[in-house]
Amino acid sequence: RKTRVIINAWAIGRDPSAWTEPDRFFPERFVGSNIDLRGRDFQLIPFGSGRRGCPGLQLGLTVVRLVLAQLLHCFDWQLPNDMLPSQLDMTEEFSLVTPRSTPLLTIPTYRLHI
Repeated sequence: RKTRVIINAWAIGRDPSAWTEPDRFFPERFVGSNIDLRGRDFQLIPFGSGRRGCPGLQLGLTVVRLVLAQLLHCFDWQLPNDMLPSQLDMTEEFSLVTPRSTPLLTIPTYRLHI
């Protein structure tokens, strides 16, 4: 009762039994892992949790949503060279987020005139 528990995140983040090359900056190590950004995955320990969690994590997720909403709201999107939607290559690659094999090329046209 009334005891403080301090988790040594520095030691956990540099534990060679949990991480390969823990002292090397290598963000690609997380590609292909099933991490839920709102969950309690081991890989998220450096961001903290609860009230003392990293405020930038939630801020980053919110900014991504806002930017995407602005892009959809402010622009009309067209396919290049009068391409039809049925002509799009919708082949996917297997990964964490299932990206398309070929990038989607579109032409944005600004539609809000203030």
